Amino acid sequence: MSTPPARPRAALLLLSYLAFVSLGLPDGLLGVSWPSIRGDFDVPTEAVGWVLTAGTVGYLTSSVLAGFTLARVGVGALLAGSTLLASLALTGYSVSPVLAVLVGCALLLGLGSGAVDSGLNAYAAGAFGPRHMNWLHAFFGLGVAIGPLIMTAVLSAGLAWRWGYGIVAAAQLVLAAAFALTVRAWHRGAPASTEADAPVPTEAGAAIQAGPTSAVRVPVRATLRLPAVWSGTLAFVLYVAIEVSAGLWAFLLLTEGRGLSAALAGGCVSAYWGSLFIGRVVQGLVAERLGAGLVLRVSLAGMAVGAALIAVPGPALLAVLGLVVVGFAAAPVFPLLTLTTAERVGAAHADRAIGLQIGAAGVGAALVPAGLGVLIGNTSVQVLGSALLVLALALIALYEWGDRRSTGRPTGQPAPTQPGREGQPASGPVRPVVDGR
Repeated sequence: MSTPPARPRAALLLLSYLAFVSLGLPDGLLGVSWPSIRGDFDVPTEAVGWVLTAGTVGYLTSSVLAGFTLARVGVGALLAGSTLLASLALTGYSVSPVLAVLVGCALLLGLGSGAVDSGLNAYAAGAFGPRHMNWLHAFFGLGVAIGPLIMTAVLSAGLAWRWGYGIVAAAQLVLAAAFALTVRAWHRGAPASTEADAPVPTEAGAAIQAGPTSAVRVPVRATLRLPAVWSGTLAFVLYVAIEVSAGLWAFLLLTEGRGLSAALAGGCVSAYWGSLFIGRVVQGLVAERLGAGLVLRVSLAGMAVGAALIAVPGPALLAVLGLVVVGFAAAPVFPLLTLTTAERVGAAHADRAIGLQIGAAGVGAALVPAGLGVLIGNTSVQVLGSALLVLALALIALYEWGDRRSTGRPTGQPAPTQPGREGQPASGPVRPVVDGR
């Protein structure tokens, strides 16, 4: 049985929260700034796909590599270097003379953001419990909620959109310095390796329990052969596609499709991301009491209901209500899917699986919203709600299929625990045996 995670150190927990705020800020900027960017560069609406695709390539590359090399690089050094790279990329946004340069900066931003996202999620999955894991992702929602407010304030003040990116770049630089000053603290606070004491799958499909000092390493191919790894990866594609598509195209829907002013629509987009933040704060506590499976099922159903409200033709208030419902319902999905990764794939495969999942999230965050941009450009922005509803229903079906094929106990069943601190089990959750299916 694995060693329990200790109480998270306050300084590292605070920096983790701030890191997720910084991850969300650029995502919140793009939806509000894109109409101005496309006007400055004289490009069509669907050109945002180039920006999103470049960011995805960088994000996918760095997040997957971080998942496979985190133990060698060290989480502190990874966070410091990656945040600095993100700051430089955002500075490039603010001075880009043409779209091609901005696309190149998006690639660099993806490289920095993917490594931070994957590294922190892998660290937190071993060091934090359901409450802190949800709260950690809540701060991503806070960052994305602040982003539209920053850009709306900049544009309302008569300044160019470039100022919004410059402000966020400066904040990222400060955070990179904080990570650089705490590199050793992250190393001391890192959770014990799961590869040393996790069940190791055999060719016969059974498992042997490695001792705590045996330092057994599972081959990469063993991880890649698990169906649970790939069903979880696809689930992240669909979930993030919904989250990002709703936030990216909501501004256009509310202004061009439902007749709201730019200032009011910007505030409504912030309300969407704000509901994601509030939902994670509230549901982090709920998940500890009711279990991940029940909370995930209710949340997925809520996302479908919210998407249906957006899809129904009607006043702007109905679409805003749908956005808020989608945001609140979606809140715990990403953190709980990440937190329960080891239960689905086995602790020995968790870091790699999380790296793949975070990389897949980057694909969902770029390719699907970009495809929706092409669809919107050739039809109408009113198609957004219907597209979100289709994605939500597909995610529900995939989750239920993956849950039935789970190699361990159902995620809805609470992990056996002994009393611990800060909501953490004293002896850790009972890990399922990886049967190699």
